Amino acid sequence: MTEQSDIPRKRGRPRKPRPADAAGTERLPRAGLHERAARQLRSMIVTGKLPGGAPIVEAELCEVLGISRTPLREAVKMLAAQGLVELRPNRSARVAPMDASHVTDLFEALGNVERIAAEYAALRLTATELSSLRQMQETMERHYGEGDLAAYFAVNQAIHSAILAGARNATLVEMHRWLFARAERARYFALGRHARWVESIQEHRDILAALEAREPETAGRLLAAHVMHTGTGVLALLAASAVAGDAA
Repeated sequence: MTEQSDIPRKRGRPRKPRPADAAGTERLPRAGLHERAARQLRSMIVTGKLPGGAPIVEAELCEVLGISRTPLREAVKMLAAQGLVELRPNRSARVAPMDASHVTDLFEALGNVERIAAEYAALRLTATELSSLRQMQETMERHYGEGDLAAYFAVNQAIHSAILAGARNATLVEMHRWLFARAERARYFALGRHARWVESIQEHRDILAALEAREPETAGRLLAAHVMHTGTGVLALLAASAVAGDAA
């Protein structure tokens, strides 16, 4: 009688990787590619390298970003969902122009969300968080002195986000993230006016002083006014651009 160990064992086919394995090795890099492309395109739009109304020329952007058309198109769809790109039937997509009525609505909503957040933050920020805000203010002022708008703007963004985080209210943070992303281009546009850049520095100093003094009503009022001043600056620039365009 042959022992069981002497019977040749049937060798099956190699196992196919499980969907989770495939996702980890193939799909994530693909997703990461269009997300990185969306970040780069967003930066180009925010800083005006791709101005409002400019067509999305796929061939050119694929070459600039070093990607194929598929991830570029996915990136464009992401930016369309954020209101930065317009998808047009039977025509190429284009960078969404800034509309005055939309800017007004956006900054009204953003100003009120930041007002409420500043009121809570004045009561809830820790001493460590206030110290971090003070350091960010000093860094921002250094960038201002150097005339480095991009670095200044990045720290400015971080300060607003830190105040929202200090409010300790997840719903406010979620609402702010949605609005802030849509206002980013307009806020950068406003800082193109040197006068607004100077005003913004002083307004941030006053907001920080109110937060450090634990004065919620003052902090909220100052931050809301700061946001609305930026919106007013955007509207003034849009009006001036329209006049210049008519004159041309």
